[in-house]
Amino acid sequence: MTSRDFSLSATIALSVAALAPLLSGCQPANSEPRGGMPPPVVAVVTVEPQAVEATFEYVGQTAGSREVEVRARVSGIVLKRNYREGGTVKEGQSMFVVDPAPFEVAAARADAALASAEAKLAQAKRNTARLKPLYEVRAASQKDYDEAVSVEQVAEAEVKTARANVADAQLNLRYTRVEAPVTGIAGRAQRSEGNYVSGADALLTTVSQIDPIYVLFGVSDEERLKLARQVEAGQLSLPKDGQFDVTLKLADGSVYSKSGKVNFSDVRVSGQTGTSEARAELPNPTGLLHPGQFVRVTLKGAKRPAAVLVPQRAVLEGPKGKFVYVVNDKNQAEARPIALGDWQGEAWVVTSGLAAGDRVIVDGVMKIGPGAPVTVAAQGPQGTEPAKGDASERRPGATVAQK
Repeated sequence: MTSRDFSLSATIALSVAALAPLLSGCQPANSEPRGGMPPPVVAVVTVEPQAVEATFEYVGQTAGSREVEVRARVSGIVLKRNYREGGTVKEGQSMFVVDPAPFEVAAARADAALASAEAKLAQAKRNTARLKPLYEVRAASQKDYDEAVSVEQVAEAEVKTARANVADAQLNLRYTRVEAPVTGIAGRAQRSEGNYVSGADALLTTVSQIDPIYVLFGVSDEERLKLARQVEAGQLSLPKDGQFDVTLKLADGSVYSKSGKVNFSDVRVSGQTGTSEARAELPNPTGLLHPGQFVRVTLKGAKRPAAVLVPQRAVLEGPKGKFVYVVNDKNQAEARPIALGDWQGEAWVVTSGLAAGDRVIVDGVMKIGPGAPVTVAAQGPQGTEPAKGDASERRPGATVAQK
């Protein structure tokens, strides 16, 4: 070794010797080895069953409470359209006029036939009146009197027929004025002026009554069965006769100001969609809702008498499904598989896997694993929000169970 190499080695050794005390001074005097660290601190909530309202949400579509097809009752040429397409029409308002001239002629002909029949009846009554006293004194034969009475009866029948024909002609004449059957929004005209319409076979337009307005939505057969089982098990109570309170969320995210009720639930399940149709009725005085809109339907009025709630951040999802960490009697973290129901505010409804008194870990889960000892830092009632701590922390392989 040269003198230069010896000098360099001596310099390095002296530097290391000088730094050793400094490095040892950076370690706290009371530090413990990693294996001797205290159990991690976690925050928990204690499970306590409680009565909560249950809400259900579906996609629905609005429809007029009365969708009416407007058709002419008589055949003829359309002379005039008396409404604005897309505008509001009142019940009884004239919408179309069919050429009344042929029906006016028919009505005049029927009036003339009635006048002729009435004249014949008057003549028959006079003949009977003349023959009756003669027949009573044996001055007229039985045959002559009977014939006079029969002629009078036939004349009376002809008068009734003529009056019916007059009523029919007047009715047809009145039907040339096609009126709105309900108050609502008129659709596009299917026949314009000058077109021939063949009575009720030709659709002229439609009228939709939108106040009140209907909202149609479907309940899947799977969900219907699930709710029925929950009701049977006492986990859910529904409003009487299925009269749910209904609110709507519109396409822009706003909530419709009026609420309504469910007024129909079909017992049949559609073979095409696998859903049962339900219908709600809501007031629509300003006409904000139009038929055909898609909305979010929220049903309220059901209750869960003993619901178990846990905050969303406490629910994790692993390879085998959803689970939570529970502090057991030995103050150890225990992974507990659970089944989730509906979303309730900022918490999940747990349908199975937890019991009253269980302590569910909501914060500190990144520091633990199954069987790890823990120290409980704080407790809150079920469904409350303890200190946030490391709410965003998750163990590798576990994710928050999202709504």
